[in-house]
Amino acid sequence: MEITRETVLKALSDVTLPDGGTLVSRDLIRALRVEPGLVSFVIEAESPEMARQLAPVQERAEAILRGLAGVDRVQVVMTAHGPAAKPAPSLKVGGHPTPHQGGPKRVSGIDRIVAIGSGKGGVGKSTVSSNLAVALARQGRRVGLLDADIHGPSQPRMMGVNRRPASPDGKTIIPLQAHGVTVMSIGFMLKEDEAVIWRGPMLMGALQQLIEQVQWGELDILLIDLPPGTGDIQLTLSQRFALTGAVVVSTPQDVALIDARKALDMFHRLKVPVLGLIENMSTFVCPNCGHESHLFGHGGVADEAARQGAPFLGELPLDLDTRLAGDAGTPIAAGDGPMAEAYARLARRLIDGGMA
Repeated sequence: MEITRETVLKALSDVTLPDGGTLVSRDLIRALRVEPGLVSFVIEAESPEMARQLAPVQERAEAILRGLAGVDRVQVVMTAHGPAAKPAPSLKVGGHPTPHQGGPKRVSGIDRIVAIGSGKGGVGKSTVSSNLAVALARQGRRVGLLDADIHGPSQPRMMGVNRRPASPDGKTIIPLQAHGVTVMSIGFMLKEDEAVIWRGPMLMGALQQLIEQVQWGELDILLIDLPPGTGDIQLTLSQRFALTGAVVVSTPQDVALIDARKALDMFHRLKVPVLGLIENMSTFVCPNCGHESHLFGHGGVADEAARQGAPFLGELPLDLDTRLAGDAGTPIAAGDGPMAEAYARLARRLIDGGMA
């Protein structure tokens, strides 16, 4: 019997922690790999003390997995972070933006800035952003990923990092690192279920801080995961910062393409080059019988790219492992297999086209 990621995560969801929750619900599993006969992963404790308390939990997890059909070997490593570096008390994110004069400006140290947008939510834009960032990093690029979806940040979960960034002086912000990518998100400064209830000016001020006050270092490319739609964040980003271009993600059905056209129109009006379109959830292959279904239609994004005269960067299937990998904090592009190869091809197209 072949073991799957879903089977492993289901088994680990029964492993409870001394202070409540499970290994899965507390998001302590990192670098999960499931190969024929082998399961390996890292338990990432919040502190050395917590790591000591979790020793019996590690033993239980190993015993449960060894009892699964199809598992011959289990490799579990425990890691622990020191106390999280705390920012200076004066560091706050949000508030009105500073006045801006002149046209869009470059960000020091960053060669290219590419926005990844969509006309509507639910098309997998954030999943594409995280995996494309990892795929570019694996091909030797120095990559940053900014989660600009202030109201609905998802990159902390998808990239598997949830520590609060440090600030040495209450102004500059030290971004986090994950899977070879430099990452920043408003979600690092919030509890996972804490809402951001801000009006437009505070959103724009937060975006400005997350770009200008973060010590990005030297980057070949900064990917910006935009919120859905055509609102304040998109307008502020395009008017204040020099963008190399934008990539638009859509599913192939008509209702999604209606909104994707609005996103394309917005970028054209703001004079942001459209680097290409990606069709996500293009097809679904049944894992049991291999039958291919087009649940949301097929080819609509490629046709739209042709109508717009924009590059079509490729298709990505609706894939369960991709969703599980994102939920577990290890983007599927960080591993091997068909989906990792699909994202590697997308990254290569951007590189070969001089866009990354």
